[in-house]
Amino acid sequence: MPGLLRISVQRGINLAARNHPNRSPYAATVYDKNVFIADEKMGDAEFDIRPFVQASKMHPNALPNGTITTRILPSSFNCLSEKSFIFWKDDNLMQDMCLGLRNIESGQVKLQLRWIDIPGYEDL
Repeated sequence: MPGLLRISVQRGINLAARNHPNRSPYAATVYDKNVFIADEKMGDAEFDIRPFVQASKMHPNALPNGTITTRILPSSFNCLSEKSFIFWKDDNLMQDMCLGLRNIESGQVKLQLRWIDIPGYEDL
């Protein structure tokens, strides 16, 4: 069913400090209109979206809140730091995940995926 995939960053953990050592490693706001500094990369991560897409096609509307539809384990094919579950909550399919950042000294990012069905659209 057509819908909206919402990806929310929930939290950054042990992120590597960038720019100036006294600034927050998570975010910096620059108000100086004369100097523009390019953002520095704070690592990268990837995950396989296919299990989430497959679970969304199951149409689990009749499942009770908290029902786990899929379990994904960390592997060399993803950046998961811990196992992740695809579950049903409040009429939405959801997945919480913690990804370890690559190509940087340290850091993890917690994401939440949420599939929101769009009412009134037929399956493609």
